[in-house]
Formats: sequence, structure tokens, C-alpha cells
Amino acid sequence: MCRYLIVVDDIWDVETWNVIKCAFPMTSCGSRIVTTSRMNNVAHSCCSSFSGYIYNIRSLNMMHSRQLFHRRLFTSVEDCPTHLKDVADQILEKCVGLPLAIIAISGLLANRESTKDQWDQVKNSIGHALERNPTVEGMMKILSLSYFDLPPHLETCLLYLSTFPEDHIIKKIDLINSWIAEGFIPKEGTHTVHESGEMCFNDLANRNLIQLGGTDKYGLVKICRVHDTILDFIISKSIEENFITLDGGSNLTTGKQSKVRRLSLQVGKQGNSVIPTSLVLSHVRSFNVFSDSREIPSLDQFRHLRVLNFRNCYQLGNYHLGNIGRLFQLRYLNLRNTAVSNLPEQIGHLRCLEMIDLRNTNVRELPEAIVNLRKLVHLLVETRVKFPDGIAKIQALEMLKEVNPFNQSLNFLVELGQLKNLRNLHLDLEKESTTGNTMGAKECKKAIASSLHKLGTHNLRSLTVVYGDNFLQEPWCPPLSLQSLMLYWSPFPQVPNWMSSLVNLQQLRLEVEGLRQDDLCILGALPSLLILDIIGVRKSRDRLRVSGEVGFRCLRMFFYYIQDEGMELMFAAGSMPKLEKLRINVDTDEIKLRTSDALNFGMDNLPCLITVECALRGRVRSALEAARDAMVRAAGTNPNHPSLIFV
Repeated sequence: MCRYLIVVDDIWDVETWNVIKCAFPMTSCGSRIVTTSRMNNVAHSCCSSFSGYIYNIRSLNMMHSRQLFHRRLFTSVEDCPTHLKDVADQILEKCVGLPLAIIAISGLLANRESTKDQWDQVKNSIGHALERNPTVEGMMKILSLSYFDLPPHLETCLLYLSTFPEDHIIKKIDLINSWIAEGFIPKEGTHTVHESGEMCFNDLANRNLIQLGGTDKYGLVKICRVHDTILDFIISKSIEENFITLDGGSNLTTGKQSKVRRLSLQVGKQGNSVIPTSLVLSHVRSFNVFSDSREIPSLDQFRHLRVLNFRNCYQLGNYHLGNIGRLFQLRYLNLRNTAVSNLPEQIGHLRCLEMIDLRNTNVRELPEAIVNLRKLVHLLVETRVKFPDGIAKIQALEMLKEVNPFNQSLNFLVELGQLKNLRNLHLDLEKESTTGNTMGAKECKKAIASSLHKLGTHNLRSLTVVYGDNFLQEPWCPPLSLQSLMLYWSPFPQVPNWMSSLVNLQQLRLEVEGLRQDDLCILGALPSLLILDIIGVRKSRDRLRVSGEVGFRCLRMFFYYIQDEGMELMFAAGSMPKLEKLRINVDTDEIKLRTSDALNFGMDNLPCLITVECALRGRVRSALEAARDAMVRAAGTNPNHPSLIFV
């Protein structure tokens, strides 16, 4: 019989536990169930159900408090300047071993000068709040210090997080776009507004006021969350300032004023699903729906709306958008993952609209009036969507995805090259035969190639192409301004020569049917390349060699998914001098047929290596174990002692 370990985290009430426990057998047979809760009655109920034990989590001792505190501010405990050690310990004593308090205070100090006067000021501000009450009131005192230390625009950005339900996974791009639409982000110098929004997001993360969530394979943060205690604090501040109104169905959380400035409909327990009639919605600036069981009010009630977020609102239908044309101040419209199939022509009246997300909807054709949205910056659709002619009128457009050129008219493809501010373009060249478009493939490819060349003379920075093998293999002049080129389902027989002209390229993903030594020379000569993700097979019997002469002088990440006999790649001394992350795949069934040094590929010659990810594949267990041991030895020879992760 198999044994198991099950962890159920953060149970809030006994009723919930009584439902969950029915899924577990009453006999353990060596297995264990671990539950966590903040409620004593829940803990006792869990224990009585399975004759368990209660473990009360203790506060951190001074040694562990120092480790957590210094890890945020310095490389190690030993790196703390001598003149700050005493005041640091005094601050930690006031935090009484509470991890969240330590994290919040370290985030506050990270944005101040490392002087004794500055740290003394923070220590004195803490007072004895946590010593008197190391729970709610004390923590609110700590968080107040962090909150009032923020510049005004960051205070507002932080308060906006009260819009999201507890434990909600927040998409970084959606959050920044909402901030921008609300007018929270000040434009700084030569940075775009979105770049300024990124800086605000990073600032809140550096202060530990938001928790960074998952990243993509290239290390870019995609999501974030807010700690429950911090969210409670933000909500209390938002209600105090009448910044937000939260409607959870059976309970309404609002300030003293009846005018609602931002409304968030959330999943609630049994109760009313209708917004109370006492609320005045005519002044609402932001309307977010996080529930598929609530009645959606008529848009007639909103006059000054800037943000309208229906993402994942599955009950949303076309009729809900009937009066959307009256929202003259609307800047942000998110309909992703809804059943909407048609945008009304009234959409053209929204002359302030900057962002539309129609991904994973049933919309198949955009209305002609869409080209009247002269301030539109982000337009996100499915590949099956057909665009009207006149796209060149939307000169503010910076991001356009996902477009299938075969679904569009020739006029659209020609006008695409006239978008002088377009920075990010996603093309899907999988041919559609159901759209009625009679334009030939050759004519379509010629038009899109011409437009891409023109975009490269303007502001195009990122290009993603799916199913573009036949198109990209033909002689063409690529956009020389590109910084990111991501190619999916577009295999090349070999690395094309035109890639050598991409002197500004920083990130490249491509697929190669037969990788050769000359291909590595072409890629290695790209002077700005930071990330290389290469997939395919290798046909040469000779081991590919990466040396100082090959190049890759700036490369930070290398993803090598080449199917060959083992790991037929060698890093020579002086190769990839700045590489920090390496991911490789190893076929152990092939290694066992080769010489014993098949996994001796020169990992010790990569002086800046921090992380090695290795995907071992094979059917023979002994070969897998031998390969694992060889990789451990290889990582051990590197002077930087990189982390080795088997995936």
C-alpha cells in the first residue's frame, strides 16, 4: 500500500475542515496529514479527527531573526557594518521574532541610507507596539511605518491592491495596466509610462509589500500576491480613505461615504448577489469583478469609469456591453476568458481607451469602429480574429498580438508597417482556410515581410513568430531594431545567415534541424545577446565546441535542447564568460554507448555560473543514476559551485 503526505494550508473554520476531512481515510498506515490554521478551534478539531498533535509555531530566535533580516539587506550576517550591528539587534528585539515584521522593516530600511541616524529613527518609530501586542495591533504599527514611508504615487499603487481578493494570483501586466489607466503612474524622463509602471512594481517588491510569484523560464516575474496581513492593512487604509468598496455578496465593506470610487465584486458566501441600491455608482472609476456568481449591474450606472475588468467572468454576455459606448473616460477593458462574441460598434466612441484584452473569447472579427481608438496602446486578441482596414490610424499602438496575416486583407498588412510606435508584435502564420480570404500565400508573405522591414526602422523591439518556417527561411531583411526574437514551430535547416545582422538582439529562441559548428559561430557573434534558447537536433558526429573565439561574450542564459548522442557540447576555457544559467538535456540511453567522458563538457570553464538545470531522459535506471552522479561531479568542479537542479 502506498503511503502519502498531505498538507492542507490555512484552514479558516471548522465547517470547512469537516468537509475536507471526508476525503481522507481514517486509518493512516504510516501516512501523515498536516494542516495549518490561525484558529485554535480549527487546530483542535483537526487533531480530534485523526488523534493528532498541535504544534504551536514559535517566534524566531535572535540568530534566525538576524539571518532573515540581514539576508534582505546584506549578503550575509557578517556583512552588516559594525556601526549598525547594535541598532540592528535593537530593531530585531522590537520585532519579537515575527517573520512578517522583520521582512517589512528590512524592506523599509532597504530604501534608506545605511546610517545609524536613519536606523535609529526607524527603531524609535517602532516603539513598543509589538512588545505589548505581538499580533494584530503591533503588526499594523509596523506596516504603517512602511506605508507612510512611500512616496504619494506608490501609496496609491499599494492601496489599489485592495481591489483583489485574498490569496488572488495577480498578473503583473494587468496590475501595471490598471495603474496606468487610473492615472497613478507619473512619466519619468525618457521612460515610457509602462516602464515607469514596472519601476513602481519593483519598488513595492523591494520593500516586501508584495510577494513575487512565478517567473517564466527566463526569470521574468509574471505574477505576484499580497500577504494576508498586509492585505488586511491595505484594506483598512483603503476603506478609511474611501478608496475602495468591496462587495462580497453577503457583506459590504465600505467607508462612511455613499459615493463609490472603486468597486470590487468578489466571491462571497451565501447572501445577496445584487449590489445594494444604496450605493451611488455614478462616480466609480474602477470596476473589477472576481466572481462568476454575481449579478452584473448595467453599465448605464457608471459615468466616469476608467477601468473595467471582467476577466474570468464567465457569465458575461454580449448584452452586458450594450451601453459600453457611453463610458467616454474608459481606458482599460479586460474581457479575457469570457463568453463575449461580439464587440458593439459603440466601442469606437471610447476615444480614451488604451488597452483591450479579448483573448480566449468568442470574438472572431473586430468592428470597423475599432480604428477610431486613436489612443489605443495594447490590443490583445486571438489568432482567428479578423481586423478591419485602417489599422494605420491607431498610431499610439505599441503592442499587437496575436495576428494571423492569412486572415487579414492586403490593405491591413500594408498598413501594419505604418505603425511607427509598435514595439511588440506577435504573428501566427498557421494558414487559415475558413476565413474566405483569397489572397495568395506568396502575396501575403511579401506584404508582411515589407511591413516588418518598415517596423524595424521605427520602434519594433520584440517579435514573436509561430509557424513561420517557410516565411523566415526565404531571403529577407529582418527588423534590425529587434531586441527579442522568439520563433515557435519554425524549424530551420541551419541558422540562417540573416541572423548575423541582428546586432541589437538580446533574446533569441529558435529551432534548428541540424545544428553545426558554423551555426554556433553565427550566434556567438551577436554582440548584444543575453539569452539563447535553442531547440532541435545535431547531425554532426564531432563534438560542438564553444570557445572564446566563438563569441557569446555577453550571454547570461543558455538553454540547449539539442537531441544528440548524450551531451555532445564542449565549453572551452574563455567561453561564455558571463553565463549565469545553463539548462541542458541529456539522453542517458545514448551516453551508455559512448565513452566515459560523455558528460565531461567543460562546466568548470564557466566562471560566473550560478544555476544548472539538467533534464535527464532514459529508460535504463543505472544509466540515469550514473548520469546524475556525473553531473554532480561536473558541477563540483566549477569554482562558483553552482546550484544543480534536475528537472
